[in-house]
Amino acid sequence: MKQLLIGVDQLINTVVWVKGDGFGYADETLSARAWRLRHQSNAWKRINLIFFWQQNHCQSAYQSEQSRRQLPPEYRKASASKL
Repeated sequence: MKQLLIGVDQLINTVVWVKGDGFGYADETLSARAWRLRHQSNAWKRINLIFFWQQNHCQSAYQSEQSRRQLPPEYRKASASKL
């Protein structure tokens, strides 16, 4: 179920157009994108309010993207060796 929700989140991110950034990347969640663009918009603050039980939700989502935690374990190993 978690992977389904992440997939829906990524789909929403790809169809949302943001001035200065265009449409989102297919493999990025809306929360991670909001944190990446935190200097251009306060959207991350609104998203954090939705996920009130998670401290720093958008920042954590961004860090998860950077460490490739959304990928299957086999892909994470391959990505880490290329870094």
